Amino acid sequence: MLDREASMAEVTAAHADALDVQIRTLRLRRAVLRAVARSGPTTTEMDLMHRLATLSEAERRRLVGDFLDGAFEGLDGNPEFVALMRSAVPDLPDDPTPDQVEAWVELAGLCQDEDFRATMRRTAEEQAAEPSRQDVGALHDALNRAMRERVDEAVTAGLLPDSAEGASRSDALGALYADAFARADEGDLRRWLLARLGTAADPDAGRYWQLVATVNGWPPSPTLAPLHSWFTTAALAHGGGSRREGAVR
Repeated sequence: MLDREASMAEVTAAHADALDVQIRTLRLRRAVLRAVARSGPTTTEMDLMHRLATLSEAERRRLVGDFLDGAFEGLDGNPEFVALMRSAVPDLPDDPTPDQVEAWVELAGLCQDEDFRATMRRTAEEQAAEPSRQDVGALHDALNRAMRERVDEAVTAGLLPDSAEGASRSDALGALYADAFARADEGDLRRWLLARLGTAADPDAGRYWQLVATVNGWPPSPTLAPLHSWFTTAALAHGGGSRREGAVR
């Protein structure tokens, strides 16, 4: 500044930016320390927590980006679904809570787990094979809501999934999915639907979305695993797709 190579405004702005970085770092370290104090991890777990939580924003995005690239690379059949998945990127805030730090650490571990990466790849392949549509997010929300409402009604009424009434509910839900994904005329509808719901009910996949919601500060979404379990039991108890195919046609 004295040599007139920079103005007072430029120098003070640079110092303020440097302080912003230090403040963000201190906030993150504070959150890590509180998470450690609360959960009492081992030395190894504490070291991992510190290293993963103190990655730079670019490094955190690259870790998740590599995971998403592995899940969707070469799958162009359903760009709306791919865009939906890529928009739901976990973003650890500058001043995270201990819960958010712990969720981020667990999420980072999931993203690097080969079995989980394979599960997400299978899910992506199934979604890529479905018809491309712009309302994919709303469609999945509507189907999940319909399944939750109808299975909750069946459970509240005490209907067993292998009962005749359970079979009727299973058929109705199958028709709903078939119409939504334009598969009503396929002879293997039941097998396709069971495979699709089996992937959707994977506990790690459900946990992934719970962790993303925690890191981003979103409202938690209820797990569909128990509902998928009820529906799958009903479908398997009344196997062979002919009756449902007639219903959906």
